[in-house]
Amino acid sequence: MHMRTHTGEKPYVCSVCGKAFAQNGNLMGHMRRHTGERPYVCSVCAQGFSSKESMRDHVRIHTGEKPFLCSICGKGFRQRGTLKTHMMIHTGDFPHRCIICDKKFFKSGGLKIHMRSHTGEKPFLCNVCGKSFTANSSLSKHMGVHERERAHGCRVRDRRSSRDEDLKRQVQTHGDEAAQRTSL
Repeated sequence: MHMRTHTGEKPYVCSVCGKAFAQNGNLMGHMRRHTGERPYVCSVCAQGFSSKESMRDHVRIHTGEKPFLCSICGKGFRQRGTLKTHMMIHTGDFPHRCIICDKKFFKSGGLKIHMRSHTGEKPFLCNVCGKSFTANSSLSKHMGVHERERAHGCRVRDRRSSRDEDLKRQVQTHGDEAAQRTSL
């Protein structure tokens, strides 16, 4: 079985997504992603995990343990992969590169979002105003506009507005006691 790490042989294949594994145990753990099974439970917060390793990494949030230390700056990390990504800052190694403009990225997700600037794809849609965005983080930031939008309201008619002018109009229409300003 160990020899498969050297030969690259991966005879165990996921019937759902086709991902292949060298060991059957790894396939079994992977299958939990598809089934949603989470047999490993955090004793602190009761959150469930599909693997023992994921739970171990999670528990470090509660303990504050950061066993993976950067040999250059000494910063600690809970996960080896996060340290590996951090090291790219020191080495300047950007493994993901845009084939259109040659911009470089630390993570594949950054490149994926960047590629949308070339394709025009905006898959994240605001359910309030219909505006779309290339990244979910941009949509989340945008949603703050709608949260601040309706800070002024009328007690007579169930209407809200973001504009002071609308509040003034409500005062003129219904009187001072009908208008309200809510604090956010």
